[in-house]
Amino acid sequence: MLTWKEVINFTTKGNPTPDKRVEKSETEWKSLLTEEQFRITRQKGTERPHSGALCSIYDEGQYNCICCNTPLFDSTIKFDSSSGWPSFTQPIKENAIKYHKDISFGMIRVEVMCNSCDGHLGHVFPDGPEPSGLRYCINSESMQLEKGEKNE
Repeated sequence: MLTWKEVINFTTKGNPTPDKRVEKSETEWKSLLTEEQFRITRQKGTERPHSGALCSIYDEGQYNCICCNTPLFDSTIKFDSSSGWPSFTQPIKENAIKYHKDISFGMIRVEVMCNSCDGHLGHVFPDGPEPSGLRYCINSESMQLEKGEKNE
């Protein structure tokens, strides 16, 4: 389980190696993504709070990168943070996420990106629930939910 200390270490000492790399030109990304998806994932944008389609969905499944379909988060670690964005306590795998120190807007934050394609996802904060204490605050437009089968 990742901790805030490990997240900070990734920002200063380097990120884990991804399982795969996906590289495309700006033109290729524009042809694959909607305007809003491109603005958020490739230009580091943010959707308005409480506006994303995935904010209030808690169906079983996994959340994959909208750009390259890399699995990022599992529905079992999603929680309602009341922040206005989908929130998770851990990535699906340690090497699914890339971390970058973000000093924009006069704040110090940790940006999270897909480690396979460098698509901007959102930010991680040390104010999440135990046991990790992490809150991955992710733009809905940067992910797609691949619904899992429910056991009945």
